Parts: sequence; C-alpha cells; structure tokens
Amino acid sequence: MKALETLQRGGIILYPTDTIWGLGCDATNDEAVERLFRLKGRPSSKAMISLVDSIGSLRNWVSNIPEAALREIMVSKRPLTIVYPEVNGISVNLIADDGSAAFRIPQNEFTAELCRRLGHPLVSTSANFAGEPSPSSYDRIPENLKVMVDYTCQTGRGSAEASPSRIIKIDADGSVSVIRE
Repeated sequence: MKALETLQRGGIILYPTDTIWGLGCDATNDEAVERLFRLKGRPSSKAMISLVDSIGSLRNWVSNIPEAALREIMVSKRPLTIVYPEVNGISVNLIADDGSAAFRIPQNEFTAELCRRLGHPLVSTSANFAGEPSPSSYDRIPENLKVMVDYTCQTGRGSAEASPSRIIKIDADGSVSVIRE
C-alpha cells in the first residue's frame, strides 16, 4: 500500500476519510507534523485531529478514556471527534496547551485499515490551506495543494460530497461540551 509506505517514511498523504478529504501524516513523527503545519500555512497553536482504528488503539494514546467518551462513541450516528484531556505519545504539536488532543475512530474501512497498518495515530486535517473552506469532495481540493503532498490516494475520488465530523470535548471530570455540531 503506497499510502502506508509514504507515511512510514515521514511523508504527507492526501486521502479520503470518513468525513472530508484530508491531509495526513504519522502523528508520532514530529518532523512530518511540523511539515504538515507549514504546508497548510496553519499556526501550530491550532492543533489537528488524529485518527485511530479502534477503542483498543485509542487506549494506547489516551491516558484515561472517560465513560462519557465511550458512551458518545457507541451512540454516535455520524463521525465523532473527541478532545480528550490526557494524551501521550503523539507529536507535541498535536497537543493543546491544556494537555488535550483530538481523536476520531473513522467509520470507513479504508481509513481504519490505514491506521491499523500504520500502528500509530494518523493526522487528519482538512485538505485545504488555512483559512480556506474545507473541500467537500476531491474535485474541490486546490490543485496547487494536490501537488505539494508526497502521495495522493486513488480511493474515494468519486465519492459523494461529505461534511466534517462533530467535535466534542470531554474534561477529566466527564463533562461534555460541544465544539462543532
């Protein structure tokens, strides 16, 4: 799998997620994460989402998964990103000042399998430049961005238009707040 090889050598990929098309790299590779921030023109103070293939994998990166998070994952009908209070092992650029970071378990097999094979979280940020609208389909990704990545996945190019995930934040005490509906 060319996407996996690219990630393993520290590259950046353009790939379809369970939401919109994303830019990604190995979330444990500081150099790749920094490069992705530069490519997007995004300030490093705005953390990015990471994807993992399962709750089991999530436990490797989130110190304490509150029960409220497990409930939300189980009942969510659409893609759900959760900001967890205590994380470890991922690039410091993906962790907010308060020690939290965002993770999602993708609901499409391609992305989940890519995460599984990588064995690390996969950064997932919208395939656009900072401040521009998130593209809802492959055709809406800026052409100059497409040539800046190390590999573009062939899967999912004809997929219907999509929208970003719902984002919630769960604090250490289990309280839930909605960041993006």
